[in-house]
Amino acid sequence: MKYTYTIEGMTCNNCKASVEKYLNEIENVVNVAINLEKGEAEVTMDAHISTNVLQKALPEKYSLFKKPAEKVAQTSTISSLPIEVEKNKLQQLKPLILILFYITSASILLHYKAWSWSEFMFDFMGLFYIVFSFFKLLDLKGFQESFSMYDPIAKKVPFYGKIYPFIETVLGLMFLLRFEVNIALIVTLFILGCTSIGVTKTLLDKKSIRCACLGTALKLPMTEATFIENAIMIVMAVLMLLNIF
Repeated sequence: MKYTYTIEGMTCNNCKASVEKYLNEIENVVNVAINLEKGEAEVTMDAHISTNVLQKALPEKYSLFKKPAEKVAQTSTISSLPIEVEKNKLQQLKPLILILFYITSASILLHYKAWSWSEFMFDFMGLFYIVFSFFKLLDLKGFQESFSMYDPIAKKVPFYGKIYPFIETVLGLMFLLRFEVNIALIVTLFILGCTSIGVTKTLLDKKSIRCACLGTALKLPMTEATFIENAIMIVMAVLMLLNIF
């Protein structure tokens, strides 16, 4: 019997080797073939093994799901993931939603007495960069590996992934201190524009990889939410540049 599983959390060849090792140690598993780019594992077994057993054999950083059959009913063009996958993804996105909620709330509270859209957006962008760079710096090497999986620049220039969190920190301070904000806005458009291209390609290719926006401390899947958070910052940068010039 041969089954294909989606595995989230694999970011490099070390992850691939680790997953293969743990799955091969399970009784009745005959062979394990990992496709790192697709985030999939093809498991050959001589007796049925439940998904739960396979998941328990893996370290906590990896999430394993049985890949749904690629069959679409002729009467409908809409396909849906298994309920357990959808539920798991919503749970994984919870930290991102909470962080964006607190950043938005803090930015509003700073200016609610004397409201200014431009001041709100500067503080939102500044806090966004500071908070997100903090999570990336918790595991700089892990972030660099995850980021290089989809960012076009980081793929070609690995060192870019290493300094990216520091670039975010500097941009965050520039926005909060209102220092050379026009330069910070242009840089924001460039770096997040490039990242959004990589995110879009990953989503279109339906690859199952980890989003590096919050580093590796939180297991965040690459979903449309990743594109949306980048889009919010890009739209704000465009609006502020139009307002300045």
